[in-house]
Amino acid sequence: MPKLLPNQYPAQFVVEIIRYTLLFISKILWRIEYHGVENIPQNLKSGLLVTPNHQTYFDPFWVCLPIKRKYRFMAWDQAFNWFLVGRMIRYLGAFPVSLKRGGTRRAMLQALTCLRDGATLIIFPEGSRGFSNGELLEFKTGAIRIAQEAEVPILPVTIRGANEVWAQDIKFPTLKKVDIFFHPVFEIPPNYDGLDEHEFAAKLTEQLKIIIESKLNQD
Repeated sequence: MPKLLPNQYPAQFVVEIIRYTLLFISKILWRIEYHGVENIPQNLKSGLLVTPNHQTYFDPFWVCLPIKRKYRFMAWDQAFNWFLVGRMIRYLGAFPVSLKRGGTRRAMLQALTCLRDGATLIIFPEGSRGFSNGELLEFKTGAIRIAQEAEVPILPVTIRGANEVWAQDIKFPTLKKVDIFFHPVFEIPPNYDGLDEHEFAAKLTEQLKIIIESKLNQD
């Protein structure tokens, strides 16, 4: 599969084949159920930043399935070396985030390019997968900062149940029910309190975390 440039996207018929295949598999194996899909702004002309919690390696695929827009997502650079998976995620629009010096900055610049091109970008505020207890890890402020700079709204997403599927402390994937909740779009508000940019980003990041956490423990 070829490498895509920032302003290139996979063929739509390929995306649809993958979409329905993965949805069928996910419904059979993990009884996946989607909630709040009406909150997805499918026809939004600007870019859209999607911010799910992170519980498994499957999360980007699961979150993308109901989103019928062109999209990109960040992925750990080592994943691009994995057999088949690396080729697939690259073709579907993933771009690497390196943990080496300067890697995060390069990834953020590419993220801004994608959003300004009107794409949907998936970023996990936790940065890495959580553990099987289902508790959220610390949220980084990067997602809020990118949304501010690109001037795009945020679609918060809660993934529930996948912490028992393939969390950091689970060696191999298991079969458990997964629910995914799409929250109403979160618009970046004006900074009426006059906070400095770091405090303002931290405040909004905490609000985002509260929204996502709200569905984690509900029945």
